[in-house]
Amino acid sequence: MGGAVLFDLDGTLLDSLEDIGDAMNAVLASLGHPTHTMRAYQTLVGEGARELARRALPPEARGEVDHVLARYKAHYRANLVVKSKPYDGIATMLEALARASIPMAVVTNKPHDVAVDIVAQVFAPHTFAHVIGQRDGHPHKPDPSGALAVVRALGVDPAQAFFVGDTDTDMRTARNAGMRAIGVTWGFRDRDELERHGAHVIVDQPDEIVRLVVP
Repeated sequence: MGGAVLFDLDGTLLDSLEDIGDAMNAVLASLGHPTHTMRAYQTLVGEGARELARRALPPEARGEVDHVLARYKAHYRANLVVKSKPYDGIATMLEALARASIPMAVVTNKPHDVAVDIVAQVFAPHTFAHVIGQRDGHPHKPDPSGALAVVRALGVDPAQAFFVGDTDTDMRTARNAGMRAIGVTWGFRDRDELERHGAHVIVDQPDEIVRLVVP
């Protein structure tokens, strides 16, 4: 097999849950709202910052979403890579794909400017041909638009591309784009969720991705 590999960011390449949760909890606490455990954030994240703000607020305070979102974005931008780091084995996996001349990209529901900044801070330059995050006026995952734009730019047939992620959103994105869906078990969700939402294959270690992708 060959083609391109598109990766989700949070929970797939990057163990970022604590930085996300700490930022949102700081905002919630400052407004007198209950905070959440990191385990709870495993299910609160995944569909963009606005949805995270909505889910994090108690039902009676959902009218504060815009205010919480703005404060969360400011707090998170100031603390992007405090505890965040690549999962074990990710760097070696990316190096192996690069040596095999497999084009790679990141497609995430994290705000675009934040995603670009984090990737630049954490990963070696030129690892990814494209980084696509959530942008105003553009549909976000599981809509396949971003993923399809990437493979078009790379000149790769979607059927020859792999989409790697840790959530139902990622598996649905892959399916919607006509790509092979690779689910990873080290992220924010469990194997059952990945299976239920259409993973073609599920891996437990990053090096398994290399064996699946490199011809």
